[in-house]
Amino acid sequence: MTMSDHLYAVLRPRPAEREPGPIRRGAAMLRRAVPAAVLGLALTAAPALAGTGDARPTAAGTTPTEGTGTGAGLTAGQAAPVRLTLPEPTGPLRIGTVSLHLVDRSRPDPWVPAKTSRELMVQLWYPAEKTTAHPRAPWLSPKVAQAVLSGLPAGTVRLPVTHGRVGAPVDRRRGPRPVVLFSHGFAADRASGTALAEDLASHGYVVATVDHTHDAAAVEFPGGRLETHAVSPPPDFDKPDDPVATKAVAVRTADTRFVMDQLTALNRGHAVDAGRGSPPSGLRGMLDLSRVGMFGHSLGGATAAATMHADPRIKAGANLDGAMFGPVLRAGLDRPFLLVGSSEHGRDNDPGWAALWSRLRGWRLELRLDGAGHSSFTDLQVLLRQHPLGLPPEQVNEMIGKIDGPRSVLVQRVYLRAFFDRHLLGRPGRLLDGPSKRWPEMRFTR
Repeated sequence: MTMSDHLYAVLRPRPAEREPGPIRRGAAMLRRAVPAAVLGLALTAAPALAGTGDARPTAAGTTPTEGTGTGAGLTAGQAAPVRLTLPEPTGPLRIGTVSLHLVDRSRPDPWVPAKTSRELMVQLWYPAEKTTAHPRAPWLSPKVAQAVLSGLPAGTVRLPVTHGRVGAPVDRRRGPRPVVLFSHGFAADRASGTALAEDLASHGYVVATVDHTHDAAAVEFPGGRLETHAVSPPPDFDKPDDPVATKAVAVRTADTRFVMDQLTALNRGHAVDAGRGSPPSGLRGMLDLSRVGMFGHSLGGATAAATMHADPRIKAGANLDGAMFGPVLRAGLDRPFLLVGSSEHGRDNDPGWAALWSRLRGWRLELRLDGAGHSSFTDLQVLLRQHPLGLPPEQVNEMIGKIDGPRSVLVQRVYLRAFFDRHLLGRPGRLLDGPSKRWPEMRFTR
């Protein structure tokens, strides 16, 4: 059994859960989407893919180049591979990126107790200058893609490259930048939020995307070591008090707080990378840690709320279509929080959202994206329309809805940036005050 087969068997929903009913709709959609979207890629009947979101040397000692994929070595008569692409960022600034290997020696790994330290991979996206000499970072690491999709036909698809230039020097012209953290969905990957992270960076934010090791499907560390999904039994996302989901959110909260500590040290000029990698030139002093926000998709959205509850350094948070878990449901929040649901998910049918909403004492807003599915808030929104990766149309539509992919990503970018602009930069604007004729897909829920 390959890793992908194993995860599909573990995470596949029970048949009864596929029938509509009075359940927490957002969580049910997550459960159905996860089997086909581990790492933001299809697990079933999909072609083998390669690429990298970490430009460190691979185990073989080579650095992946721009546009790498599985398109080489086509047999006679075989069609050329489809090259997947991510939408261009909308901001005026060039983007740099660097990955960090962080080790928290104060706690053992909560999912694999034999590991005495908790290890994370984090990727920074930031405004950069002089990018031409730096290669564009590919989207996923080769070993991650190979592990998840091993044994499946190759030569059909080439994964995208990002718009981030590996190790490019930081643009220091406007002083310290506000910071936004990103937490991925359960059994997903930090790469799943690349389109949103890149766009924020192009508008002046520093974004840190976090891999939650062993909760993520697979995380590749320097030297080619692969750490795979180890959460067992799988959570029941239909239960707001599910112990596994609650534990996962608590682990992710501790991960994020540790990342904040490490960003603080990095901003002071300290070396934090366990592999002794160098931060990009000019990074010291460029993180404005008095203006920190967080967003996440699915379980990452619950993580954003939980981390805000636990850590006052997070000034504003957003949940993209995630069910809610943990103490924040009882305690609430006193800082700005945004809920964005897919077309059939909101506080009217999600008791967790309703419970949190009644305990939000700061600025609050609930939005619903018409035509969106649960995975619309990931890079799958555009990638699955370029190539279905072997998935039947009905499954693609369930995962990413019927909304136009590029339009959906653009709307999300506009509203997410407006939220952080208002609450981190003090730029209120009018977009969040009510419905917009320009963006009719985003509905306001009062």
